[in-house]
Amino acid sequence: MSTGTFTGLVEQARLLAAGDTTSVALVWDALTRIEGTRDTLNAFRCIRAAAALEEAEQADRRLAAGERLPLLGVPIAVKDDTDVAGLPTRFGCQGEFAPVVADAEPVRRLRAAGAVIVGKTNACELGQWPFTEGPAFGATRNPWNTAYTPGGSSGGSAAAVAAGLVPAALGSDGAGSIRIPAAWTHLVGIKPQRGRVSLYPYTDAFQGLAVFGPLARTVRDAALLLDTVAGPHPEDLHRPRPVSALEAAGREPGRLRIALAWRPPLTATRAPVHPDVRRAVTRIAEALARLGHHVEEARPRYGLIGLSFVPRATAGVAEIAALHPEPGRLDPRTRGAVRTGKRLGGRALRIARAREAHQHRRIGAIYDRGGFDVVLTPTTAAPPPRIGAFDGLNALRTDATMAAACPYAWPWNVLGWPGVNVPAGLTSEGLPVGAQLLGTEGSEELLISLAAQLEDDQRWYEQRPAVTPAASEPKGAAPVWTTGGGGAGNAPKGTSATSPQPWPGEKPNGGRV
Repeated sequence: MSTGTFTGLVEQARLLAAGDTTSVALVWDALTRIEGTRDTLNAFRCIRAAAALEEAEQADRRLAAGERLPLLGVPIAVKDDTDVAGLPTRFGCQGEFAPVVADAEPVRRLRAAGAVIVGKTNACELGQWPFTEGPAFGATRNPWNTAYTPGGSSGGSAAAVAAGLVPAALGSDGAGSIRIPAAWTHLVGIKPQRGRVSLYPYTDAFQGLAVFGPLARTVRDAALLLDTVAGPHPEDLHRPRPVSALEAAGREPGRLRIALAWRPPLTATRAPVHPDVRRAVTRIAEALARLGHHVEEARPRYGLIGLSFVPRATAGVAEIAALHPEPGRLDPRTRGAVRTGKRLGGRALRIARAREAHQHRRIGAIYDRGGFDVVLTPTTAAPPPRIGAFDGLNALRTDATMAAACPYAWPWNVLGWPGVNVPAGLTSEGLPVGAQLLGTEGSEELLISLAAQLEDDQRWYEQRPAVTPAASEPKGAAPVWTTGGGGAGNAPKGTSATSPQPWPGEKPNGGRV
């Protein structure tokens, strides 16, 4: 049997374990929805349809034999910056990339839990911007209104989950790249503590700024995905104490002191918070107070934290850009960031990294001396921009526009501490905005427990976007669907089994560039 478009991760895992659906049905549904929204949402950079269906058949056999794993047979998507064996890791770029030979550690853990990776989602070039557009793949669009961006850089993952193409997806966050698209697509997005999810085969990403984390429609779904991918690799630099996210989602948080912080860190712009964002976050603060928490306005002492962020971010861009096989094909703004990163990659970078302990003390004082348990801020200062809003802007104007719209998320990347975006509501134009719950080191369980309590009150998962593609039932016992190359068998509705259209980045003969 097929399931509804918005069946979540926890529920799909339960249905499979109970024998009430099959992995083939779930994976077929996901692939059908992905194909059906290729021209409207453009959430995926590449899919692994034939391999995913084969793995789904294997999962069904394992389930029938009595095997049980947390995500056995559940379809999942990962971001284009994440290594999946046999696929290139393009990270939003143009160019010829060879397939990687091994899975990243989070993907290895997903497979060990039984998940079926259906494809890789679009991301902007090297994850730098809060939009998911570029010449390599076009524009990824927001399911709530396709004239707008879903955000970035995990915009493909956010669009895929918000539209019900997959129940959850993995993203990454180096300056808000999980939380921003989660806010702009009405999702829960968790930026974990640095080191919570291994970066292997890398030991560091963007000079400690970037982490992997989940995007989902509910707190429990995000928590389950986080528990699945969390854990260190032997070569990891950071090893925070373990947490149980899913257990935390089932606990009451207790009465908390929450600081509502409207003023962001100092940036080159002074754009005010959009009135619809302020109304939405105020409503979340009022809900938290109604639930028994003490909420008052207060502001972390950010200081000049941006002076630490810029060297780390640009040096990180320079490091990853150096891996590109054709660096001349990078966006001019990226090449400018590379030049800046090389200039700041020496003494300035060392000073920036060394300042982190001081920043922990200074900003952490709102918890230690201020007596607050959680900081609540808008996730963004503005609703999602229109598609193309950043087209034609030079690097300086892009950075200024980005800083004005998204001034709240990136300081927690400098600190390495966790944060959770929760849906805060819709603007007068029906566009999602979010609020972020920010904690101190290793506080994921507290943040997740609070988010779950808020979700029970707000029931944001009941709101659905405009783009909600229907799935089709598979016809036949062993369907085969290979986008990009002459697959035979039962093709999903609207596609041809003998001559499917290749996905961007796929060769017509089925190979991948």
